[in-house]
Amino acid sequence: MEIKKDMLIGELIRKKPEAIEILLRFGMGCVGCPSSQMESLEEAAMVHGLDLDRLMETLNA
Repeated sequence: MEIKKDMLIGELIRKKPEAIEILLRFGMGCVGCPSSQMESLEEAAMVHGLDLDRLMETLNA
């Protein structure tokens, strides 16, 4: 499954639960918060000041 930047965090976690560890490593502690159901990876990366390209590369590795 290819993970895309417009994918919602909640959707990612449901489809690929092992991604939680990666998100936490990147500093996204919001994996369980209600906003994760409506927030895309791109939006979350922007809010947290993360390198989106690096995040996507790691999630798709």
